[in-house]
Amino acid sequence: MSDALPQVIVNREQALAFFDDRIDSGVEPGLVRISGLLEYMGNPHRDYPSIHIAGTNGKSTVTRMVQQILGAHGLSVGGFTSPHLHRVEERFGLHGTAISGDSFVAAVSDIAWFVAGYEREHATTVTYFEVAAALAFALFSTATVDVGVIEVGLGGRLDATNVVIADVSVVTGIGIDHTEFLGETIALIATEKAAIVKDGGTLVTGDLPSEAIAAVSARVDETKANWIKFDSDFFVSEANIAVGGWQCSVTGVHGEYEDLVLRIHGRHQVDNLATAIATCEMFLGRELDNESLAKAVGSMTSPGRLEVVRRRPVVLIDGAHNEQGFEGLAATIDNEFPALQWNLVLGARGNRSIGDLVMPLKGHIRSVFATAPHGADAIDANDVATAAGEALGVPAVAYESPELALADAVSAAGSDGGVIVAGSLYLVGDVRESFDIRPDRSAEAHLRFEAEVADDNDDDDFADSDLFD
Repeated sequence: MSDALPQVIVNREQALAFFDDRIDSGVEPGLVRISGLLEYMGNPHRDYPSIHIAGTNGKSTVTRMVQQILGAHGLSVGGFTSPHLHRVEERFGLHGTAISGDSFVAAVSDIAWFVAGYEREHATTVTYFEVAAALAFALFSTATVDVGVIEVGLGGRLDATNVVIADVSVVTGIGIDHTEFLGETIALIATEKAAIVKDGGTLVTGDLPSEAIAAVSARVDETKANWIKFDSDFFVSEANIAVGGWQCSVTGVHGEYEDLVLRIHGRHQVDNLATAIATCEMFLGRELDNESLAKAVGSMTSPGRLEVVRRRPVVLIDGAHNEQGFEGLAATIDNEFPALQWNLVLGARGNRSIGDLVMPLKGHIRSVFATAPHGADAIDANDVATAAGEALGVPAVAYESPELALADAVSAAGSDGGVIVAGSLYLVGDVRESFDIRPDRSAEAHLRFEAEVADDNDDDDFADSDLFD
């Protein structure tokens, strides 16, 4: 915490420095600082309706899906997600696209004096994530959005985003993760995540494990919330593998939606879509327009989540970082890439058992190329190699950088093999920019706003990176 007022922020370097000065604050769950800061700022988070989305896995994807659906129905939408893959601006979406660097600088400049003033008066330091959340709330207020779609950062009860009083709260799913903050059991983690539900609100839940039901039910009873459940109030009625994703039909709370084409890999993403559809139905209080929904679904992307970034060899990057995520990854390569044998580029952060993490991939991997993503809490590459090699029963080599690990994995795969990059979204971010990524067309689905149209490429393929040619 500094006694000095911030300098006037006029460029991106200064804006990033303002954020980065707070990285050392780490993770400090609690609502006191964010509530006090927002009070200083005039409580911008109360200026628009909100949808609040928690979950062990799938919450970022559902947050993006909800933005697309509501945007296609004519609403002005703001979206807050975390973490980012490449640039911090990715955390803040308006009308289906990340804000520009100039908008980021202006937004940081607007809140910097409030942050510094609060820190000075209360002799504290606001965390990186709290600054990001405050910036999102202020940005959406200034943009006069019709709805803010807010992703929880960690857990729910003590997450900085839990200051919002959401019209609809969502828990996409519950698994074991971040046990040092949320508890060692599904029931304890469910209690933390269900705490985002507010009095008299609406809760939409995805496919929950049986161990979570009692805790969620207790919160619903406490708040007298309306609980909308996957496979009860809404469900996937059909799902078939299609080129680059899935063709599916969803029975929602208010309507039937047939022959939707979702160009995202992973059968569990169809369940996420169903959850997003039910969320939007409950927010709007009605059946969705079929044409608008089809346009929204066709525009959906999920960067860094089961994303194919190269075809020869196939390179599949996935931010899976817990056992549930690796189970989804294993199911995806079983269902959608059955002929391939894979090299695994693996890196992880935090307190994780590497052997347990990769076990769902046993039998699919022929070699492990271990590395460490950026960050002080990255697990040493040698430890990753040892644990993953033993668990999978395959050769494993440690590399000093993700780039070297990826290059050797691609070379070893040849033109007919496959490479998986997984273990951390930070690792995925480290390698993703090495590839030519298809332009993001998300903004085109947002009907009230003009979007810059990208060059028309074949939907089923895209240019391979020449990085390793």
